[in-house]
Amino acid sequence: MLRKLTLTAMAALAISAGAATAETEVEIHDFDFPFEGPFGSYDTMQLQRGLKIYTEVCAACHGLERVAFRTLHDETGPALPEDQMRAYAANFEVFDKALADGEGDYRAATPADYYPASSLSNAPDLSLMAKSRAGFHGPYGTGISQFVNGMGGAEYIASLMDGYEEEPACAAEMETPMEGAYNVAFANGGFPDACKDEHGHHTVPGSWIAMPQPLYGDDVEFDDGHEATLESESQDVAAFLMWAAEPKMTARKQAGLTGVIFLSLLSVLLYLTNKRIWAPHKNKLKD
Repeated sequence: MLRKLTLTAMAALAISAGAATAETEVEIHDFDFPFEGPFGSYDTMQLQRGLKIYTEVCAACHGLERVAFRTLHDETGPALPEDQMRAYAANFEVFDKALADGEGDYRAATPADYYPASSLSNAPDLSLMAKSRAGFHGPYGTGISQFVNGMGGAEYIASLMDGYEEEPACAAEMETPMEGAYNVAFANGGFPDACKDEHGHHTVPGSWIAMPQPLYGDDVEFDDGHEATLESESQDVAAFLMWAAEPKMTARKQAGLTGVIFLSLLSVLLYLTNKRIWAPHKNKLKD
């Protein structure tokens, strides 16, 4: 039985490794986000910068349907003052079915409302993007690195924002240009035959993505005077989208740490209690 299980596991690993070799190679960078690790937490100023990038750039196409405006006031989130949060929400319009005698109409959003949906049918909602995309897969597509580095959703988003490059020489020489933009971090887009070798393997990382490059650097002006380079903007918006997908991450980590401390103390107390109760009986047995 054990031999069969071992052979099955080895076969599954071989199949997954073989499939991984056929996958598109991408360039995902491992950024040092402040919320990583068991004691990490969100950087409030970074989340506020990411919120501004989303509002002024990303919100034109992408929605955040699962994020309520009131959560922008949370201490473990962007921590906007209540008056600023209410004023910010009022800049958005939501559809209210109770208006116009039940026919529905648009009104200014309140803190209890959620972000509107994406304005384009082919623009995905970003509420859970940092949890539904994985930046780390290896080695050989097995996903083992996720035990060490995490899923890497924020790293994937930041690398995608920073991954737009000029077309490689193999594609630039084509008579019919590729549709979309070349991105070294995107794996699921189009790929020209001119950039494949005789075995069909890709000779350059990434693929062509339909979304035009959204960030170039100096796209927004931050209230805290922070630099607005392409790399910093990519990390800021990735951190904000990570918070949108995991708004209770800090509280969850604090609860987990409290649980570990409690269980450790309980284990010590149980050990000492056990020794105290059974010590007289052990001495009698020795006598």
